[in-house]
Amino acid sequence: MEFITGFTPELTVKSPGRINLIGEHTDYNLGYVLPTAIENQITFKLRKNGSVNKCNLYSLTYNTGFTLDLNKISRSEIEWENYILGVLNEISKLTDGVKGFDCTLESNLPTGSGLSSSAALECGLAFGLNELFGLGLSKMDMVKLSQIAEHTYVGTQCGIMDQFASVMSKEGHVILLDCKSLEYDYVPIDIRPYRIILLNTKVSHNLASSEYNTRKQECQEGVDIIKQKHPEISSLRDVTLDMLMPFKAEMSQTVFNRCSFIIEENERVLAMTEALKSDRLKEAGDLLYEAHGGISKLYEVSCPESDFLVDFSKGYDTVLGARQTGGGFGGCTLNLVHEAGIDEFVTAATKAYKNAFAIDLEAFEVRPSGGTSVVV
Repeated sequence: MEFITGFTPELTVKSPGRINLIGEHTDYNLGYVLPTAIENQITFKLRKNGSVNKCNLYSLTYNTGFTLDLNKISRSEIEWENYILGVLNEISKLTDGVKGFDCTLESNLPTGSGLSSSAALECGLAFGLNELFGLGLSKMDMVKLSQIAEHTYVGTQCGIMDQFASVMSKEGHVILLDCKSLEYDYVPIDIRPYRIILLNTKVSHNLASSEYNTRKQECQEGVDIIKQKHPEISSLRDVTLDMLMPFKAEMSQTVFNRCSFIIEENERVLAMTEALKSDRLKEAGDLLYEAHGGISKLYEVSCPESDFLVDFSKGYDTVLGARQTGGGFGGCTLNLVHEAGIDEFVTAATKAYKNAFAIDLEAFEVRPSGGTSVVV
């Protein structure tokens, strides 16, 4: 694969990761989320290679690549390849416009950090091929086909939030997305003098993908029980706490807890939206702490490392709020920190975390940024 290190690209695309300010696991329950793209991204360099069906892809970040035949796309034993193959498979259902191409990828997104490097990979490739070959796909086409690719080729039954945020984000805003109707609003986010600081636990417990699908099944079990008396219900999005309570005896404690969390989390997304619009930053911080309590105790997708960091943040007046962000079982905690107290907080958290877990903490600021785009 000599082409890899030196070819001149016809097109360069950047595809960002994302944070979700609040609204965890609500997307596949057709609820509300509040994500935005961030500056960390995957950069794709692409060119047509003159062949009909031979494609060469190479990750500069991991120094590994593979060649594929567009006429013989099938699942791979190597996980990261399936994100690519899944996208190509979905595009092939919509158009035969993709021909042979070469592509390199380079990422500054920490893997396993809950910043959705997977959606950045899917959406960046779809966006790049759409531009390179003039496929005529809309942004929403690319969002939806990337989500389906993750379902079919990767096996994670994700909601639509990650792909939507990666493609549709707008600098300086979060997106209030209704995952049922796909209606959305851009909500300005100006939290100065506070900043969004992520603390990367550097752990990625292997429960994430299997437990993700389990949580989805548990929520559906709750919906099925409620539907017996409320046939109009199609998801937890349609359920209130008052509706849920009469069914507590018919559900396992686990299923009841899962449903309670999703219903309350949807309410927190709407409350956070109003808090941001009205510059009520203390309320925004309180909502983050509430959300983490639910993530940890009711939905049970946190881990000791994340819980430690969130609890540690409560000892600092300069921190308004914190929670684990991402699918769970590791990744990053999201912290709203006063700019005057960032260094002190990060230094103290790093020392305490090292003492507790013998892991070097990674801290970085993220800023709401624009979605996938061509680099000009």
